[in-house]
Amino acid sequence: MSKPEYIQLSDAAARAVAGASSRHAALIEDAFNVLIETPGGGVSVDGDAKARAGAKQVISALAARADAGQEVTEADVRVAIGQVRVGAAKAPGGLPAGRRGQVAPRTPGQARYLDALANCELVFGLGPAGTGKTFLAVAHGAGLLLRGEVERLIVSRPAVEAGERLGFLPGDLTEKVDPYMAPVWEALTDILGVDQFRRRREKGEIEVAPIAFLRGRTLSHAFVIVDEAQNTTRLQMKMVLTRIGEGSRMAVTGDPTQIDLVNASDSGLAHAVSLLEGVKGVGVNRFAAEDIVRHPMVERIVRAYDADAAKRGRAI
Repeated sequence: MSKPEYIQLSDAAARAVAGASSRHAALIEDAFNVLIETPGGGVSVDGDAKARAGAKQVISALAARADAGQEVTEADVRVAIGQVRVGAAKAPGGLPAGRRGQVAPRTPGQARYLDALANCELVFGLGPAGTGKTFLAVAHGAGLLLRGEVERLIVSRPAVEAGERLGFLPGDLTEKVDPYMAPVWEALTDILGVDQFRRRREKGEIEVAPIAFLRGRTLSHAFVIVDEAQNTTRLQMKMVLTRIGEGSRMAVTGDPTQIDLVNASDSGLAHAVSLLEGVKGVGVNRFAAEDIVRHPMVERIVRAYDADAAKRGRAI
């Protein structure tokens, strides 16, 4: 090996790069075939020039998170390694900052998704839980709203797994729907803050519209998010896709492996993608297990289910 290269870091950054029991350093060593040591005040990287360059990029990314006061987890280390390995693009401009800092892609799949949202009128985000498909769509839509590029942010979701039986729930429309929209509201609150979210919702700039209530409407100058779309029927999906009006864009998110409809083959998500992929203005982004950023355990769970499906000879 060549002469080790020493990188001066803050104490917090050095601890973050090393990780508990040097676990983070070991992951970087395995990924780039380098030797990492953490003497006081910095990090020493030994390896060939190309390997050191890759490891240094990961170390810089982790150090930046630590110096910004953000937690550095094992998932963050794996994401940084993946981004360096594939030369992942930086975040597209225009995303707002949330309570945990600037919203940015943490995997190559997320970077491709944000690129599609920026360049396509209709984007399908398909993948397992924890890949950020809904949160990033909300962040993109909030950015458009804050910049005045759209007049409204409209979120739609099947309210009850297969039937949308809203009449059996207590309260008015808002009270009926809110429990099912909790993940979206949490994302919007994180990005906009509680006060601004409440004001914009009261003014009608942020709207919740159950799938059934979109029928007959034309959604103009809006960014529309259709979440949990695997639970829409084919007829519902065609109806909601044809609501797009002048100056509007739409993101459709869902996990084709978690269909709650009685007849799974009636799901409108996979059917719509099969018909529209390749059509001008339509983007399709498929997330994989390596795009999961929620918790390392979620990725292991998804991989186990995928392996079981492969063993049984069926795709999910």
